[in-house]
Amino acid sequence: MPEKNNVRILITVEKIEGTCPIYDEGDEIEIENFYIVSSDSENICVHALSAMTTFLTAFLNGVSAVDLGLGTKDDTAYIQCPDPGPPCTEGGTVLFKLKRLESGEE
Repeated sequence: MPEKNNVRILITVEKIEGTCPIYDEGDEIEIENFYIVSSDSENICVHALSAMTTFLTAFLNGVSAVDLGLGTKDDTAYIQCPDPGPPCTEGGTVLFKLKRLESGEE
């Protein structure tokens, strides 16, 4: 059986433009070994999750954020919620920072 990855991704709400009914700046979501750690995470917005899912598997498997076109450092990516905010919607857009951590790293 293959060895587990033991990689974590800490997703942090970096910035909110407009209003977001789910998140505040600084909120965190943790992913470990391809699972969302619900006990250590905020609620998850399906719009935000849909923006991240195409990149999460590659990022968890060690693909560089630079190679994915999502950041300037290998282990830090940035993804934005697809809600455009005013004047198009009453909501707002959220910028998420995804930091890849080795197991045990904070």
